[in-house]
Formats: sequence, C-alpha cells, structure tokens
Amino acid sequence: MRYIPNSPEERDEMLEIVGLKSADELFRSIPSDVQLNRTLNITEPLAESEVIGAMDEMAAKNSAARKPSFLGAGVYSHYSPTVVDHLIQRSEFFTSYTPYQPEISQGTLQYIFEFQTLIAQLTGMDVANASMYDGSTSTAEAVLMAQRVTRRDKVLMAETVHPEYEEVTKTYTQHGDSAFETIGFDKETGRILETDLSKLDDKTAALVVQSPNFFGCVEDLQTLGDKAHEVGALLIVVFTEAISLGLLKTPGECGADIVVGEGQSFGIPMSFGGPHLGLFACKEKYVRNMPGRLAGVAYDKNGNRGFVLTLSTREQHIRREKATSNICTNQGLIALAATIYMETMGKKGLQEVATQNAQKAAYAKKQIASVEGFSIPFNAPTFNEFVVRAPKNATEMLEKLRLENEIIGGLALSKYYSENANDFLVCVTETNTKAQIDDLIKALEISVV
Repeated sequence: MRYIPNSPEERDEMLEIVGLKSADELFRSIPSDVQLNRTLNITEPLAESEVIGAMDEMAAKNSAARKPSFLGAGVYSHYSPTVVDHLIQRSEFFTSYTPYQPEISQGTLQYIFEFQTLIAQLTGMDVANASMYDGSTSTAEAVLMAQRVTRRDKVLMAETVHPEYEEVTKTYTQHGDSAFETIGFDKETGRILETDLSKLDDKTAALVVQSPNFFGCVEDLQTLGDKAHEVGALLIVVFTEAISLGLLKTPGECGADIVVGEGQSFGIPMSFGGPHLGLFACKEKYVRNMPGRLAGVAYDKNGNRGFVLTLSTREQHIRREKATSNICTNQGLIALAATIYMETMGKKGLQEVATQNAQKAAYAKKQIASVEGFSIPFNAPTFNEFVVRAPKNATEMLEKLRLENEIIGGLALSKYYSENANDFLVCVTETNTKAQIDDLIKALEISVV
C-alpha cells in the first residue's frame, strides 16, 4: 500500500469517473523516453527492527561525527540541552503552521514574541523580527532594507564578511541598481582596513561588517559606526557565531542600525548545513522597512492580553509594490528551538558558555603558536575562532590530519582566499576538551616533521 489514503477500489472509481483505465494514463503527456519504466531500486518492506539496524549501519559510515572537530566558519558545534529536542517534538509545536488566525494561534504567537524579545536583548536593538531563513539571507535582506531607508544604492561590504554571505547578498541584488564595493582587511590585525573607509560617501547606503569576522577577529564597531553615520550611511553588523553575543558588547551599544546573523548556535544541530535560523534586528524607527513579520501584544475590550501579528510586510499580505520582502517563512520550529535554548541557559548560562569558548580558544591559540613553524598571522582580539599560518599547504596538511590522526583540524582558507594557501581557520567551542586540543597540537607537531 502506497502512502495514499485511498483504497485500490476508490482509485479505480476515480479513474473511471475521469475516463481512464490506469494511473499510468495520467502521465501520458510525458514522453516515454524520459519515463523511468522500471521499478524503483529500493528494498522490500522491512520490519521496524530491520529498519533501525539498517539506519545504524549507515550512520556508522559517518566517521566524521565521531572525530574531534575544529571546524567553524558559520556552523558551530555546541551542546544543546535535551529539553530542546523534547519540547519542539510536541505535536502542537511540531505540526503548527503560520499563525494566520490569532485566536487559535496564541501559543505560537507567544513564543514568537518571546523569541523577538530575546533577540532584541541579545543584540542591543529595539526590535527583532520573527526570523529569516539563515544568516546569509538575513544579510541580503539587511542590505535591501538599508537601500530603502537611505534611498541610496552604494553598499560597502568588508572582505572579512563570510564569503558565502557576500555571494548570497550579491545574488539577491544582482538585478537592481546596487553598486557593491569591497573594503579590504589589514594584514596585521585581520580587521577592516581603515584607509578603505575613505570609500564612504554621501551615496553610500550601508557599511556591512562582520564581528567576530570570518577570520575570528573582533572589529571596532563603535569607530566603524561613527564613520558610517558621518556620511548618512547605516551600519549593518553581521555575525555567524551567536554565542559571541553572550560575552561581547552588543552591536546596538556600538551604534549598529541593523544587526543580522545566524542563530544555529542556539540549540540547533549542525545538520550538514541546515535548516538553520536567520536573526534580524534593527532600530525601531526603521521597523516599517524591516522584512518578515512581527508578533506583538494587544488587548481586547475586557483588558485581556493576547498576541497578534502586528506587522507582516511580505507580498502575500499587502500590495506587491509595497512589500519589503517575499520571505515566506519564519523558521518557526527552529526559532522555537532557539527560544527554548536561550530560556534554558539564561543570561548567566549563555555567559558561561561564551566564556568557555573564549578561554578554550585562547589556550588552543597559545599552544599552536608555540609549535615550530606555526604562527598566528592576525593580532586582533578573537572569540572562539582564529587563523593559523602553517609552514606548508593547509589543505594537504588538514587532509593528512583527517586520515592519519582522525582529527578535523579546521578549514583551509584557500577555498575563499586563494593567496592564503598555508592559512587555516580553527574553531574551539565548549564541546572540545583539553585532551582534544592537546591531541591537535601533537598532530600539528608531527605534521611538520
């Protein structure tokens, strides 16, 4: 029986009504040479115990899941309390849909409201929306929003913004009037090259900067914000590692106008790159130009509190020409997972996790720098990621670590920066033990012999 809730008799009856003899006739408009014309190459039905055994066998082939990993670059390994998965799998959350009818969607609207409140507090901004697809699309939407607010087209984007975020942003804006210019980075600090800030002018809509940036370096956001505001441009701050918000000064305190990033670190598994969670926050005066939707609080005539969709500016809800975005999801279940994680950890818990990340990364950085032939090329402060310069080709060395030492040592930067063949990005989180870090150091020592 296929996964169709109709009996063979019911299907025959439907075919007879439409004048057909078989289901195959429904596809007669498809040329025969592109039809499969054979059964699918799948197993016969299996018992539940056999399915579990088959899945275990396939899972065992994923050796990467059991190796010490120092990969970061936008997707991070963090511990998630078991309560997160337990709660999001409740049927009322797991199967819920967009809260179009507030009177029957109070639970969904309430957790969206709480999610927005938490993100606004973490980023230091006035308001946050009910989430985006991921960090890259949030960045693209922030650029479009800045252009609407300023009525300017020129965008300055730091070269240290995640290269994939930059690529997605340029894809989003390729058919408009956007004029992109890149700001380089200082070869000593790893931060934005301040001399390139001379590109800021009265035609600039936004300065887009990531902090901690793709090299793991923490930018001087206050100075960058002042420079952008001098010419009437907005400062867009991007982050890929949300846990950093538990330790660093908030972007809002540093003068950011729009803050966007990836929320995967908040209780969401890496899942080979998705689904993840885009975060988006801004100053209240720009709220009507913000994409996505906002949940808010309202009161009935008896004074009872309720939750509603206060603002929903996608093209489905308002006139197309007035819509700020066509984004059609609030990543509801993923946003709920992040909300549960933040509520479970609390302010002190998030600070503790962030502190562990920073301390373990500092230990790893110091130990790696002591290995002969290895160095730390950038001297700016870092959070839990940093660049290492090896005495040989990083791609080849990391592959050797993986095969011979069963350690995923990091990400070779040559994938994005061809001139940095010997550089690789190392990330250390609370899930990495001191023993794992020490094993990485020993493996690096052997690799140069």
